[in-house]
This record gives sequence, structure tokens and C-alpha cells, in this order.
Amino acid sequence: MMPLPATIDDTLLSLRHSLQLIARWGCRGFECSPETLEILEQWSRPAVHAKKQDTLAQIRSEMGECRRCGLSAQRTHIVFGEGAPRADLVFVGEGPGFEEDRSGRPFVGPAGQLLTRIIEAMHLTREQVYICNVVKCRPPGNRNPETDEIKACRPFLQRQLAVIRPKVICALGTFAAQVLLDSTQPISQLRGRFHDINGIKVMPTFHPSYLLRNPDRKRDVWEDMKKIMLLLRLPL
Repeated sequence: MMPLPATIDDTLLSLRHSLQLIARWGCRGFECSPETLEILEQWSRPAVHAKKQDTLAQIRSEMGECRRCGLSAQRTHIVFGEGAPRADLVFVGEGPGFEEDRSGRPFVGPAGQLLTRIIEAMHLTREQVYICNVVKCRPPGNRNPETDEIKACRPFLQRQLAVIRPKVICALGTFAAQVLLDSTQPISQLRGRFHDINGIKVMPTFHPSYLLRNPDRKRDVWEDMKKIMLLLRLPL
């Protein structure tokens, strides 16, 4: 007799292998399409860096009044993130700007207003997605985050994503894409196609602030969003 699987992941992995084997035998008496087998494969992949019984509230509590890097010296508010705690789609930006630092909310300035319009064009609302940044405090003068600042905040971002476990992450801009994908490639080379981190699809695209300066690239971003919509089965 075959031993019982030890965990739900083992059960799903065993089921997927069985379906693949039966499909190769030519049996079509039940639904075992490539799409279904892909879903089972996604289920069998482990979550990334999630602590047992982790929650977004627990992560925020552990962050406290963070002093882990120099960005804390000039900030007004920590900008942790907001949205649906089990969102299928997460937007990750670089860091808070002036308006975000003042309000404590992500993407509420001019770039955030454009992001909101993009989300609404996807037939979603901000409350249905999750929005956060790589670093949780505003870099002075909106400069790029430095290596030590990213290192200090990265574990919190990883835990946020592990708790939410979205189907898709949209990386907004070069720094978000490079941090998530552990890459040095520019956004122009990374965007336009899905990447994979621990079974989660990642679509890098241009940051909304870049679009405000280069409105001709909005079409490129919309093409990226349409790929996300197709994957999430949203109406085009």
C-alpha cells in the first residue's frame, strides 16, 4: 500500500503526478487539461519566507517605529502598504514620495493618481489590490534608495508578499523590478514579459512617475497591464 502523504503540499504534488501519468495513458474521462495541471503545479510550490501564522498586522507591529536605516531620521510616517490582504494583484513601487510621507499611504501623489486610473482601467479598485513599496520611508529629495536601505526593508517586503501570496506582482520601475527579481537589468529590458519568483508571476513595467514625464510610454504600460488582465481573467 502506498504511504499517505505527510502534508497538503505532498498530497497536491502526488495528485498532480497522478493526473499527468493518467493523461499520458490517454484517459480523458475527467478534466486533466494542461491548464488544470498548471494550477496544481502552482499549488504545490511553497510560499516564500512566510513565518508561521504571519499576518500583515504582525509584520507592521514588528516593524514598529523602525530605526533600521538612516531613512528614519527625516521621515514623517512609515508607509507600510494598503489594500486587500489576499489580493490577486500586488503593485510594488520604489519608495514613498512627499505626499506619501505626509499621509502614511502609498501612491497618493500625482504618480499615485495615475496608478489609480490604471487600476480602474483594469476593472479593479485600490481596495481590491495591494499597494506597497520596496522601502517604507521616503528617501530625501526622492532620491534612489541606497543598498543598506533596501537591505533593511527587503525582509518586510518579502514577508508581505508571502502573506498575501498574490497571483501577480506588478513591479513599478527599475528598483522594484531589480529588487524583486534580483537582477541588474534595466526596466526597459525586464518589462513586457512575466518572470517567476517562487511560483508568483512578476510583470515589471514603467513607474507612473516616469509616465508623467514620458506620456508616450503609457501605451507600453497598458500592454503590460493587458497581459496581467489576461492572466487574472479580467475583461479587456
